[in-house]
Amino acid sequence: MSLFAHLFRAGALAGALAGALALPAAAQDAAGFYRGKSVRVIVGFSPGGGYDQYGRLVARHIGKHIPGNPAVIIQNMPGAASLKALQFVDSGAAPDGLTIVTFNAGMITGSLTAPARVPLDFTKFGWVGNVAEDIRVCFTWGARGIKSWSDFLARDSIAFGNTGAGTSAFIDARILQMLFGAKLKMVQGYPGSADKKISIESGELDGDCGSWTSMPEDWLREKKINIHLRFSKNIGPGMDPSIPYAGDVLGDADKRRTFELLLAGAEIGRPFLVSKSVPPERLAALRAAFDATMKDPEFLADAQRQRLLIAPDPGAAVEKRVAEIYSAPAGVLARAREIAGD
Repeated sequence: MSLFAHLFRAGALAGALAGALALPAAAQDAAGFYRGKSVRVIVGFSPGGGYDQYGRLVARHIGKHIPGNPAVIIQNMPGAASLKALQFVDSGAAPDGLTIVTFNAGMITGSLTAPARVPLDFTKFGWVGNVAEDIRVCFTWGARGIKSWSDFLARDSIAFGNTGAGTSAFIDARILQMLFGAKLKMVQGYPGSADKKISIESGELDGDCGSWTSMPEDWLREKKINIHLRFSKNIGPGMDPSIPYAGDVLGDADKRRTFELLLAGAEIGRPFLVSKSVPPERLAALRAAFDATMKDPEFLADAQRQRLLIAPDPGAAVEKRVAEIYSAPAGVLARAREIAGD
């Protein structure tokens, strides 16, 4: 080896050592822990739906931003509309920072409106971050002939699918029933949104409420569905701005306040969390890795190819928003329980 090579190698080693010493002790500890290990990103639904799509997107890119650069694997754990996955990270998995869960954020509201069914306190989790708001729309299959909102309300029966009580789609459907008076029939037993989409195309279901970014491109391009309402104040990318916002359609102020509480989970649309018992330095490392991933050009290009909305919130902001949801006025919460509770 030449003298130049020796000097270069020595300088590189010294630089690496100096860089390591410059890192905070907590970051060094996290790197030492994660190096050579595998992190699991658990999706609380079957493959093919929106939560799975976002979970896999994050899993593909976050590993290079976690100290120690661990491998990241994806695991689907459907059951009880993602409650099974939440209970696993809460009490089944080791609280070591190697298990991250993404789940249906409707469970947050469900823990307040139906605590017996969702026996979790979401202020007691470690929030890693949220990729984007879940901009939700309610639609029917075009061939059913339900062309307008007035047609929708006039129908004697409209069949929507349900993956489980407490999910965002369940809450959306209950809002349509209880606040707007729509005559919906809830068909139970679907493991995920991908399964519902197949049933809509086959004629078993008339429509659904779901994420705008999860709408199949051919459904939108070929106008196979009629969209009647959006449940977000924000307009999704490529969305027709004339689609009415449900909060504006509701004339009653008390109904609007109840509606806003029930839809609060959708603001935390694509969340990622860990056990509350994960050591603070590892949670901090995961939060920093999540924030860095949200700015990663390769991650953003990957999301754009899939037409996925990226509008992230850091873990601390999600934690604060969850605390606000849990401080809802008693009267509003009581009405929300009438609509979305057991």
